[in-house]
Amino acid sequence: MQVLVSEVGPRDGLQSISRAMPTQAKHRWIRALAAAGLREIEVASFVPAKLLPQMADAAEVVAEAVTIPGLTVLALAPNLKGVENALAAGAHKVTLPVSASHAHSLANIRMTCDQAIDQVGHICQFRDSLAPHRRPKVEVGLSTAFGCTIQGEVDEEWVFEMARRVAAKGADSVGLSDTVGYANPVQIRRMFKRLFAELGDKAGGAHLHNTRGQGLANVVAALDAGVTTFDASQGGIGGCPYAPGASGNIVTEDLVYLLESMGLATGVDIDKLLEARQVLAEALPGEPIYGHVPDAGVAKTFRASAGEGR
Repeated sequence: MQVLVSEVGPRDGLQSISRAMPTQAKHRWIRALAAAGLREIEVASFVPAKLLPQMADAAEVVAEAVTIPGLTVLALAPNLKGVENALAAGAHKVTLPVSASHAHSLANIRMTCDQAIDQVGHICQFRDSLAPHRRPKVEVGLSTAFGCTIQGEVDEEWVFEMARRVAAKGADSVGLSDTVGYANPVQIRRMFKRLFAELGDKAGGAHLHNTRGQGLANVVAALDAGVTTFDASQGGIGGCPYAPGASGNIVTEDLVYLLESMGLATGVDIDKLLEARQVLAEALPGEPIYGHVPDAGVAKTFRASAGEGR
């Protein structure tokens, strides 16, 4: 089975680090990630530079990334203006942050949940007004779907009401995000099975965090539920600047190793992925980066799958 690892480090990871990675270093890192076989990378966030100065070069980063053959370039955009700017730069897909937590939605994008749902509709109307060859894929990741550090519990019924509503507004896919690392495998399996049952082919992927050490266990549970797309961040960098305690994205290196060791094809070369990690470390000297596989090394018994890219 083929599994898509969607790298989010250049966006989700870097926006959570106080200092900005130099633009040329971003270019080198993204090219190294693509050379390792990652076919989809979220490279930037189109937000005002005064809010996230780490993303001030978003347009330049996207414009460079789209020149890489075979790479699908994603950009996050919190509103219609951001989507317009992402498309002007050449992004193939846009990700819209829609939170299931009322408190997090206000903190993150200064909108209520209902306003965020309505905005998805406006963005999809804008997409549909474009010539077919210019229309981007619109993805929605339902943030804090498994709980929120600000609000606490997030009602599961509300999560699925939101999922149905944003799908009806025209989103191409709707995934679930464990933004703050609250989820457990039983919850992951139950909710993703329901997502597929309710949304069918509009059910999207999993964005999971390892904040409390549950990340890879949750990946296995999501695989059991039918998920075939997983977000991950090289070195485990990243989180959400508007969700206290939301550290610990799943480490791309560990995720690829897990999937490949289970016989699932990612198309990613683990050795080249570790080389890309060096680009990250050199560009942000002294910044903590994580990962069990980079620390311990690849086991002598490891056999990569014979899938795409190998």
